[in-house]
Amino acid sequence: MEGGYTERNGKLLARLTEPQGKIKTFRERLKSDEPILYDGGFGSQLFARGIELANSALANELHPATVIDIHSDYINVGAEVIGTNTFVASPLHLEMAGQDVSGAQRLTRLAVQHAKAAVAQSEKEVYIAGSVGPSPGAIEADSGDTTFGIPNDEAREAHKLVIHTLAEEGVDFLCLETMFSAKEAAIAVDVARETGLPIAVNLTYKWTKERRTGNIIYRTDWGNSPADLLEILMSGEFSRDGSLLDAVSIIGVNCGAESRRDEHTGMPYAITGIQQLSTALAETGIDGKRMMAYPNAGMPKLDENHQTVYTQTPSEMASHVPELIETGAYLIGGCCGTTPKHIKAFRNKLKNT
Repeated sequence: MEGGYTERNGKLLARLTEPQGKIKTFRERLKSDEPILYDGGFGSQLFARGIELANSALANELHPATVIDIHSDYINVGAEVIGTNTFVASPLHLEMAGQDVSGAQRLTRLAVQHAKAAVAQSEKEVYIAGSVGPSPGAIEADSGDTTFGIPNDEAREAHKLVIHTLAEEGVDFLCLETMFSAKEAAIAVDVARETGLPIAVNLTYKWTKERRTGNIIYRTDWGNSPADLLEILMSGEFSRDGSLLDAVSIIGVNCGAESRRDEHTGMPYAITGIQQLSTALAETGIDGKRMMAYPNAGMPKLDENHQTVYTQTPSEMASHVPELIETGAYLIGGCCGTTPKHIKAFRNKLKNT
């Protein structure tokens, strides 16, 4: 553990239990027409600092000062929301990484405490999103059995542990992200709505082309389009009492990096994804939902030093921000490969939009 953590943050401990002094709750903030700037990549920022772990959530315990520093870097360049370092904090992910699954709740609690420390340090009004990632593999609902798929009940219980811990620690909303399965997303929403917190649901899509019509349709690895997500949420199949859509405040897209299609990765991917999501919402007659987009910084490649670099620069990504907003995105940020420099460029572009 980084030795300077306790001393450097000791003065913050009392402040973490005090109200943060936000003028608005996050639900109230969503009523404003002013777009919200989310943060950028987290795991890639750990890598950039030379921290490579079997599971990035372990950094909450092993490198707490670095976790706080990453959050602080995003806050300092203008992010209004930061996401907790809990994307792979669930027992299922820890088990896959050969780690003690009993540490899931502790790592989740630490993640929120570190995010709060960064906010308190900044003395700014910043919201905290509780990050909830997908299970590390197919779930029973998609694979059709438990021979290849993780049992639905196990996926539900893993989400329940992380989600309820995030809520107990005081996040402002829950951000379900990089979901490859609309069915797993529905299970997670069913758990998340028990907290009463606002919920964001973000799927990650890939380029597909309909053979008959030639239309370009974004679909997840499990073949779910934006329209499929809405249908599955409304169907009530994974709910105890009907449609789950009313529990969702924000629907969006994140991640996404095609290996051979520049026009469907990074910001162009986000714009097309929001367009398709907007169309699906309109065709279903649904309104009142905010849309969210935070794509990768283009395609990852290896440089001459065999280090992973991403193809879209801060200025290039920021140049697309006005179009992304015009398309309907409300919460805007970045995923893998995006840095504080990217988020700073987004903030500057938002100021002039």
